[in-house]
Amino acid sequence: MPGSSPILIAGGGIGGLAAAVGLAAKNHHVIVLEKAARLGEIGAGIQLGPNAFHAFDYLGVGDAARAIAVYIDRLRLMDAMGGEEITHIDLGEAFRKHFGNPYAVIHRGDLHGVFLKACLASPLVELRTSCEVVGYAQDGARVTARLASGGTVTGAALIGADGLWSNIRKQLVGDGPPRVSGHTTYRSVIPTERMPEDLRWNAATLWAGPKCHIVHYPLQGWKLFNLVVTYHNDAAEPVAGKPVAFDEVMRGFEHIHPRAQAIIRHGADWKLWVLCDREPVTNWVDGRVALLGDAAHPMLQYFAQGACMAMEDAVCLAHELAARPDDIEPALEAYRARRVLRTARVQLQSRAIGEHIYHPAGAHALLRNAIMSAKSSEQWYDILGWLYGGNGLGEAGFGASAQGHGATG
Repeated sequence: MPGSSPILIAGGGIGGLAAAVGLAAKNHHVIVLEKAARLGEIGAGIQLGPNAFHAFDYLGVGDAARAIAVYIDRLRLMDAMGGEEITHIDLGEAFRKHFGNPYAVIHRGDLHGVFLKACLASPLVELRTSCEVVGYAQDGARVTARLASGGTVTGAALIGADGLWSNIRKQLVGDGPPRVSGHTTYRSVIPTERMPEDLRWNAATLWAGPKCHIVHYPLQGWKLFNLVVTYHNDAAEPVAGKPVAFDEVMRGFEHIHPRAQAIIRHGADWKLWVLCDREPVTNWVDGRVALLGDAAHPMLQYFAQGACMAMEDAVCLAHELAARPDDIEPALEAYRARRVLRTARVQLQSRAIGEHIYHPAGAHALLRNAIMSAKSSEQWYDILGWLYGGNGLGEAGFGASAQGHGATG
């Protein structure tokens, strides 16, 4: 077994458990330290580009993830003012052949469950709940995680996968609170029969409007539809998962087409999140401590890549630590160097997509429509190749020549 001490992971979300699975597959003993009393995920649906499936395959959970994903036919962009389609990307056979893997959607809790099950099945992964890591100390040969309870856990390395408000990042980077975007997202999950029948598309659909947008797609074998609606209300304070009344949700969508409004009217039990991210940074590593996922590169939702990037991080981390099992610090630095520019690009382009695709008005929106409607699905494949072509170990080798489901690293 590489090393004599465990690798500690602060955070038992999708990124933390993916890292645990990847490291255990390379024969590392892993201890996951989760602050909550039980392991689980809040939220609803997330989208999985082909790069997510490349990562699944490397991490050994490809079959389990494929079994519960919903495979959609299109990415569809609608004009929320006029009610008509602007463009779409075909996700059928040509897409799968081009990228070596499909595009799908999945419930966040189901995806977390895939990694949780893999962790529970591994004798090398130990899961500890009610263990919030509040800081760390290291002596060059080991790192000690300090817990909120006053206890400590010592290991060969510490991976901060503790999210947007990461305590590990607070000590390592010290860049203060996250940046509040002023955009508020409202989420609902409804039974499929409550979705307007003429909008029950097998697509991830985006209705883009002035300072607002709507996203919907099917989940869990078409039993449910995921609804996500966002508008600019200049929210100044971070909020996560707060229940909210329907009237507040509708307030940001009074100016859009009735067909798009009808989607919101069928939602129920809405909860709100004020969207936050951070500026990209390069200093993810401090000796035997490294950041992963939202702790390293929190991003806005507009590229639908937050979970995908965390899983790519897990792939890269496992690969680098396997290449240097007894040389922790150079391995973590190699991981950082391999991931920092790609994730910074996704962070910054997520902001740009929000501004130029999701939320423009007037002439800006007309320009968006003209540019995007002129492109074919094949042209979109080429545009997205840099993003969907990797699994965390680079961007090449995952196109039409990919073998099997994708890559194994």
